[in-house]
Amino acid sequence: MKRNVIVIGHLRSWCALCLLSAPWLVPLVPAASVFAEEPHGVREAGPAPDHTRLAASAPSQDRTEGSSKQSAPLEIGSRRELFVDAYLIDELNGVSQRLHSPQLAPPVDPERPNGAYATVLRDGETFRFYYRGDKDPKVTWKTHGIKAAHDGEVTLYAESRDAIHWTLPDLGLYEPPSFPAGNVVLMNEFLVNHNFTPFIDAKPGVPEREKYKALGGLAYQAHQKEVRDERGPGGLKAFVSADGIHWTKLREQAVIPEEWGKYFDSQNYAFWSESEQLYICYFRRFIKGLRGIARTTSEDFIHWTEPIEMSANLPGEHLYTSGTQPYFRAPQIYVATPTRFMEKRGAATDILFMSTRGGGRYDRTFQEALIRPGLSQDHWANRANYAAIGIHQTGPLEMSLFVSGGRRYTLRLDGFASVNAPLSGGELITKPLTFAGKELELNVATSAAGMVRVEIRDAGGRPIPGFTLEDCAPIWGDAISRVVSWKPGGTDVSSLAGKVVRLRFVIEDADLFAIRFR
Repeated sequence: MKRNVIVIGHLRSWCALCLLSAPWLVPLVPAASVFAEEPHGVREAGPAPDHTRLAASAPSQDRTEGSSKQSAPLEIGSRRELFVDAYLIDELNGVSQRLHSPQLAPPVDPERPNGAYATVLRDGETFRFYYRGDKDPKVTWKTHGIKAAHDGEVTLYAESRDAIHWTLPDLGLYEPPSFPAGNVVLMNEFLVNHNFTPFIDAKPGVPEREKYKALGGLAYQAHQKEVRDERGPGGLKAFVSADGIHWTKLREQAVIPEEWGKYFDSQNYAFWSESEQLYICYFRRFIKGLRGIARTTSEDFIHWTEPIEMSANLPGEHLYTSGTQPYFRAPQIYVATPTRFMEKRGAATDILFMSTRGGGRYDRTFQEALIRPGLSQDHWANRANYAAIGIHQTGPLEMSLFVSGGRRYTLRLDGFASVNAPLSGGELITKPLTFAGKELELNVATSAAGMVRVEIRDAGGRPIPGFTLEDCAPIWGDAISRVVSWKPGGTDVSSLAGKVVRLRFVIEDADLFAIRFR
């Protein structure tokens, strides 16, 4: 395949101006299934540093202590549930929730894509990487003004079979005289190319010509008079495509008006929500003087509801992006990897982890960084750390996050967070719930001396005969998928399906990442 490489501009942003102003005791998995990589780092949930303290005012999902606040049992069916929030948790005794740090993967491809506000999509066996570039990197807002800089922005495209080795295909879509067209997938769309962010529409029955959708745009009436343009009002404009390469506007005017977001100078992402059966868009909005996040919904991708302001920011905290997206193994959970912006520290940034299950609140169980800038001074520069939209499985055991600067980070599947216990042990007791399935699957990792046991209790908290802690075969080892077994009946829990139960996990020197009935 012929390759033409376009020079990619720095991660500049319109808002850069702001800077200036027994036999049943068995090993958990065969050796081939045990994680062979270096252990991923962990950070325990705890008080925020002094400069961001006031935990009482930190937004989070409601944590129910006991069942008194729970009007009905949780209906989890056969969904996978992660311990990124307190959704399942009733009691934690001697255990705690812990955030796990992704590990930087060594670069293997000199042509790996590198540009601002990136999106990585998976369509079958093909990964598609969209990111921002410039016709001429010498034309910047400092040298030629904001309008000229935005006029020079383009959307670039890369392709891969494994999300590790990338090609920059010559798409042949544009033939401007100043540079080879190469991998330019969209240009000459004023302001849209600043943050063009596509997704694959998973809505049932969507026309093939609209399989891919995208939003992009800024507000014309922001910051500088020279940005104002005769091409009409700004806002987020909608695009559609059958193949992710050839794009057309869904309509000429913006579908999300500029007054809703003020500037929109962020990565504003939309997707079809399987759990809510709506299109959801999370976009930049200034909230009480802070860079924050708003949410709007739509049934048709054209008409959007009045936005609500998300409860996300800690006191004094700027969130430059939201990075909010359904987690591909548990789409009822939207995970978020926003960029935290420290304006008074030279515009330094890092990447956080949040989650939400819809509605107007994010869970902030973990207030520290998911990804720190690290040792490289380049990563401490102005606005240097942005996570791409798109978290994907890149191996039997791992998933990858993509970060500005051509970086790729890895985590074990479901490995954002866990319930962790020391060797002295502790327990997790769930809220009352109902399930569907025949087996209970765990994503779990123990030390050589550690283990996990599971007891199933009735709605009143009494152990169910045949599923007591003493009946459970201790689980030890490390696996993404381990089925729990009890001595009398083996792994079969179908007799309890549809009934209200509680789960009790007794954990020793181990991490429990996720559970699922199947």
